[in-house]
Amino acid sequence: MKRLAYLLATCLGTGYSPVAPGTAGTLFALLVFSFFGQLQGWTLLLLLVALFFIGVWASTLVEKDSGKHDAQLINIDEFVGMGLSILWFPDSIRLWTLVLGFVFFRLFDITKPYPVNISQNAPRGWGVMLDDVIAGVYANLSLRLVLWLYALLSHVR
Repeated sequence: MKRLAYLLATCLGTGYSPVAPGTAGTLFALLVFSFFGQLQGWTLLLLLVALFFIGVWASTLVEKDSGKHDAQLINIDEFVGMGLSILWFPDSIRLWTLVLGFVFFRLFDITKPYPVNISQNAPRGWGVMLDDVIAGVYANLSLRLVLWLYALLSHVR
């Protein structure tokens, strides 16, 4: 069980990246979502909900084993957050949503605006996962705002 928890918590080992393991996990998610474009809408949401609870379980075990809260090698939370950042966008703008979703998600995950910053205080794997869920929602809303402004400005010309 411990090996499975580490495999899942590190997004198949990307959490062991010597440089920016959180970004490595987000890039892994970006690749998965770009290759599996059919993962959208309710299907993607159900997958992300399942991965959230799997992440809570795996993160809790890895934290307990490593003795560190939100250890850097845990990056399943970045995978879930990246997925939330691109949830429910049309295929016609898929490339833009992936790229901007990545940028916005990393921005909110790194800067940790309220309540992202305090959600990390939740116990065990809950704190690991919750901050990235909120960062993913912030990224999704920001992406929607940018696309709305773009559409608005395009019609003004």
